Amino acid sequence: MSRAGLAALDARDPLAALREQFVLPAGVIYLDGNSLGAMPRAAAERVRRTLDREWSQDLIRSWNSAGWVDLPQTVGNKIGRLIGARDGETVAADSTSVNLFKLLAAACRLRPQRRVIVCDCDDFPTDLYIAEGLAALLGDHIELRRVRADELDAAIDDDVAVVSLSHVNYRSGAMHDMARITALAHRRGALMLWDLAHSAGAVPLQLADCDVDLAIGCGYKYLNGGPGAPAFLYVAQRLHDRLATPISGWFGHAQPFAFEARYQAAPGITRMLAGTPAVLSMVALDAALDVSLAAALDQVRAKSMTMCDAFIELVEREVDGHGFTLASPRDGARRGSQVSFRHEQAWPIMQALIAHGVIGDFRAPDILRFGFTPLYLRYADVGEAVRILGELMRGGQWRADAYRTRSTVT
Repeated sequence: MSRAGLAALDARDPLAALREQFVLPAGVIYLDGNSLGAMPRAAAERVRRTLDREWSQDLIRSWNSAGWVDLPQTVGNKIGRLIGARDGETVAADSTSVNLFKLLAAACRLRPQRRVIVCDCDDFPTDLYIAEGLAALLGDHIELRRVRADELDAAIDDDVAVVSLSHVNYRSGAMHDMARITALAHRRGALMLWDLAHSAGAVPLQLADCDVDLAIGCGYKYLNGGPGAPAFLYVAQRLHDRLATPISGWFGHAQPFAFEARYQAAPGITRMLAGTPAVLSMVALDAALDVSLAAALDQVRAKSMTMCDAFIELVEREVDGHGFTLASPRDGARRGSQVSFRHEQAWPIMQALIAHGVIGDFRAPDILRFGFTPLYLRYADVGEAVRILGELMRGGQWRADAYRTRSTVT
């Protein structure tokens, strides 16, 4: 991978024109879209329209006239197209944590004779916290079984109600085989729940074809919906009439504006809603999804794999002997759209990179994490980021005291 080779890849990149759809600061190479996606121009324009016309002028009438009331389903169906779901199987709502609680609780009720939730002990911590909290709430009825990835097959036995896994590991980027594990869970009578936070919008997914039961994900990473964007949840159509939400809010009622005193679940996926949707963040996500849907996901995936492979090759060449160890799978087919390296001084090195215009992030205890969003990244960005890393390591600038102070958000 040479500078000329990277330029040639950019010249024939079928996604290159989409970069103009994003607001990107000058002098910055943004390799953190796996944590917070860059802002699409359309999202900013949509929020301004909502503020300047729908809210300020049309006021409460916009719930009907601007379609605010239908945003959970409208946005959900767009996300559904990116994750291989059928229309009516996905809604946008709440946060990833809240949606996980809803689906885990509902899954346990569907398997009342079983008492175990299986999780990967290296999953994103909020997933483990939510499962732990639910198990504590239900007392002796539910047990949380935390296992390593290599223990997973043996851990799914006849006592398991639901298996809950992150499709792409947030630290390493390692990706589970969705079809195989879903089929294994089903053979053993368990339901399968996937967290798609680090794969939706970056990795082609086929939830319906894989017969996935349940899934969750967030809207602010590869979907570029903005900080704190609404999350989403997926429920296979065959489960709609059997699934009961533990948070029976009015937007999940069959007739929310009948204002009935007793709860009656809405038909279909709508029953998984709870409170009023956050309209301003929902419209930003809605507009952002149109940009994602303009790209062919197979092209997105192909570019992602090539970028990640190039990054690994260049880092290992440029900073050989400086203590970096690859923490992600080398095989691109087993990796999401990120590359992680271990280094005992990962924190100050990452802070030095950020100060010099290469934004990635740090994950404790020793991970430098780099996310690749093909919609707006260029191959040349990959080469320049590694060149800057090499200069910092050879020059030792990362050793400066200014880069050792820990921030709240890492």
